[in-house]
Amino acid sequence: MTKPSPPSGHRIEILARERVYQGFFKLDRYRLRHTLFEGGWSPELVRERLEGLRAASVLLYDPARDAVVLIEQFRVGALNHPDGAWVLETIGGYVGEAESPEQVARREAVEEAGCTIGELIPICELMVSPGLSVERISLYLGLLDSRGVGGVHGLDHEGEDIRVRVMPAEAAIAELYTGRANSTSIIIALQWLAMNRESLLSP
Repeated sequence: MTKPSPPSGHRIEILARERVYQGFFKLDRYRLRHTLFEGGWSPELVRERLEGLRAASVLLYDPARDAVVLIEQFRVGALNHPDGAWVLETIGGYVGEAESPEQVARREAVEEAGCTIGELIPICELMVSPGLSVERISLYLGLLDSRGVGGVHGLDHEGEDIRVRVMPAEAAIAELYTGRANSTSIIIALQWLAMNRESLLSP
């Protein structure tokens, strides 16, 4: 089966596709070939891809106090990280079939930080790791009142143990350079905030 040409003019021919793992994650194996920049077709390639992943993530910001709300939690992917397995992050969660990314951002803010978002500002949509996954993240800035925000949150049945951190925006942005802000969503969101912060600050 040859797929229609994308805007770039490239073409892809999928020769076979099989599901090799079905669990919380789904893994498919592809046999395919694609057109080359210099003309002709590639040899047959075998590639495995994580399927069906779609997420939303939101950086919570209080412009009245120029404060950022972040969370800290254990992440199995960081088990061997030199700074430890507890990662400083933005709020986030997977998007279900009947949900929009905006709904997920608002729901996860309540579940993970006990926060209600006011205005939700789109930042971007990003591919997390296109070499092995279809996962995309819709990234937002969520405006809120951070008074009284803090504590430990999360859903017990999902094994969540999430500590909420309220930080001055300057300190949060500085984490880009000290190393605590070291995963995709938080890096992009804090960089966006650094560029747009002056226009967001309340008079």
